[in-house]
Amino acid sequence: MGFKCGIVGLPNVGKSTLFNALTESALAQAANYPFCTIEPNLGQVPVPDARLEVLARLAKSKDIIPTQLAFVDIAGLVRGASKGEGLGNKFLSHIREVDAIVHVLRCFESGDIVHVEGKVDPVADASTVETELMLADLESLERRRDGLQKRMRGGDKDATLQYGLCERVIAVLAAGKPARIVEVAEDEKKAFRELQLMTSKPVLYACNVDERSAATGNDHSRRVAEKAAAEGAVAVVISAAIESEVAQLPAEERATFLEDLGLRETGLARVVRAGYDLLHLITYFTVGPKETHAWTIVRGTKGPKAAGVIHTDFEKGYIRAETIAYDDYVEYGGEAGAREAGVLRMEGKDYVVADGDVMHFHFA
Repeated sequence: MGFKCGIVGLPNVGKSTLFNALTESALAQAANYPFCTIEPNLGQVPVPDARLEVLARLAKSKDIIPTQLAFVDIAGLVRGASKGEGLGNKFLSHIREVDAIVHVLRCFESGDIVHVEGKVDPVADASTVETELMLADLESLERRRDGLQKRMRGGDKDATLQYGLCERVIAVLAAGKPARIVEVAEDEKKAFRELQLMTSKPVLYACNVDERSAATGNDHSRRVAEKAAAEGAVAVVISAAIESEVAQLPAEERATFLEDLGLRETGLARVVRAGYDLLHLITYFTVGPKETHAWTIVRGTKGPKAAGVIHTDFEKGYIRAETIAYDDYVEYGGEAGAREAGVLRMEGKDYVVADGDVMHFHFA
C-alpha cells in the first residue's frame, strides 16, 4: 500500500531543495531558474517514530525498518498553467496521481532569488496555484459531463450518480472553491475518487522561511497559518536551506546543529508526520529478534486488510491476530511479559487496528 505526497508550488520557492533534503539525495536539480524540474522525481522517506527504537530494544531486534511515505517533486506551476502556460497540463497530470499535496510557499525575502510574480506574497501564491488547479478540474468535469449525459440516456445508473456529483462539484468550482469542500455521501465516495480531481486532495502548506525564522516563523508564515486554519488545513514552518545542510551532516552531529539554531527536530520530521496525519494514516508493528517493522494503514482498517499490507496471502487466509497495545508491550517488558499479564489479545476479522498495535498474524 503506497501513499504519495506531491510537492507543488510556483517556481523558485524551494520545492526541489526541500525534496533533496527529504530524500537526502541529489535526484532533483535545484537551480535559480523556473522549470529546472522536468520529470517528477520520486523519493521514499522514512516516517520518524520513536516507538521503533523502544520496541527493538525490548525485543532485541537485529534490524529496524520504519514505515515510509513517498514524496514526488513536481515542476513549478505558473499563472495560466491550466491553459498550457509554462509546462502546463503535463504537470497537472502528475498532480492527479498523488494522494495529498504539499504546497511549498516562499516565506522569505531574497534579492538573489527571482520570484516569478515579482514580489513575496505566499497567500497570493497559494491562491494562484489553487486557481490553476480549480480551472483544470472544472475543464475536466465539463468534458466528462457530456459523456455522462449520453450514458444516462441509455439507463446507466453509475453515470447518473457521477453526473450528479459532477454538477455539484462544478457549482463549487465555479464559485471559486476547491472540490474538497463538497460533502460526499458514503455511497458516493468511490465515484468521487474516480473523478481524479486535484482540488479534492488534502493540502499541507510548507512555509519555507529564512534560517533566522526557522524556530519562530515570520509574518509571511503567520499569514499562511491563518489561511490554513480558516480552511481546516495544516501549515508547517520549515527552512529548506537548513534542512539541506542537516541532510549533509553525519547523523551524530545533527541534534547539536539543530540545538544551536533553537530547534528540537528537523522541519522535515514535522512535514513527514503532518503528511502522514493528512492522509489519516496510522502505524502498527511486527516485532521479533530478526526485525522490528512498522507498517502503514489507513485509520479504521480491520485486521485482515492490515495483514494484507505485509502479504496478500495474509489477508486471504487471515484467522486471527495476537495483539498487544504499544503501551502494554512497553509496560510489561515485551511479548512474554504482556502474555503473562493477560494483556495479549486474540483479535478476529472485525477488529479495527489501533495505532501502535504490536501484531502477530495467524493465517491458513
